Amino acid sequence: MRRPQLDIQLKTPEQIEKMRAAGLVVAEALRRMREAVAPGVSTADLDAIAETTIRAAGAVPSFKGYHGFPASICSSVNEQIVHAIPSPKQVLVDGDLISIDCGAVLDGWHGDAAITVGVGEVDPALLRMAKVAEDAMWAGIAAAARGAASGKGRLTDISHAVERAVRKAGRYGIVDGYGGHGIGTEMHQDPHVLNHGRPGKGPRLVPGLALAIEPMITMGSPRTAELADGWTVVTRDGSRAAHVEHSMALLPDGVWVLTAFDGGRARLGDLVTARQPSATRAG
Repeated sequence: MRRPQLDIQLKTPEQIEKMRAAGLVVAEALRRMREAVAPGVSTADLDAIAETTIRAAGAVPSFKGYHGFPASICSSVNEQIVHAIPSPKQVLVDGDLISIDCGAVLDGWHGDAAITVGVGEVDPALLRMAKVAEDAMWAGIAAAARGAASGKGRLTDISHAVERAVRKAGRYGIVDGYGGHGIGTEMHQDPHVLNHGRPGKGPRLVPGLALAIEPMITMGSPRTAELADGWTVVTRDGSRAAHVEHSMALLPDGVWVLTAFDGGRARLGDLVTARQPSATRAG
């Protein structure tokens, strides 16, 4: 089923179940990488963990080979915002902040999520920025759930909720030009989901809509530059950045955070669909 103008793919509940399976593969890969982050570990080491975990689950890393990208994760350290290529030469040190973005495709359906993790002893201000990004992501997901439940929600309600949460928390840069997206049988689908904007605009939030919500914020200016490798996006002023992401889907009775082990219940409570059991799955 397609919506006019934008090519938005609405999913059936059965298709969302398949996306959930892919999402859990991503969740497990991120869990293992989070545990492995430490001084002396290279971003190539983390990439190997992701690839092994994804393939052991019968899935395929969705990033590897995507428009020529050479790895299974994006591993963005400090001033790197997104899309950094893992390397054995990029060795983590005490005080680093790393964003790990991971995707997997299982039975033709995609999962996509990202975390930001501190390495060793990290400046508390940086850890707070990472928490602000995460809280803003959950605010956006909650806005989607409430908008769908009311029947009046629009896409930019998510954008507005993300921006409001970040602005309320402090003076952070909200990266422009990069954001969330539809997800399903392709990793990137319509619509694009900005992390800022006025509410009440864009396509309606309806059951079957599946989106990846991914705030990216900085300690300084939101202006970006792309490095010569054609992938890595950095802050122009060298300030540190945080990036988090979950894939979610709207169902008739609530939202399902497909890349969270508990489906989002700990953060969203009764906004979560009954298809997600109450008990939190052990990671």
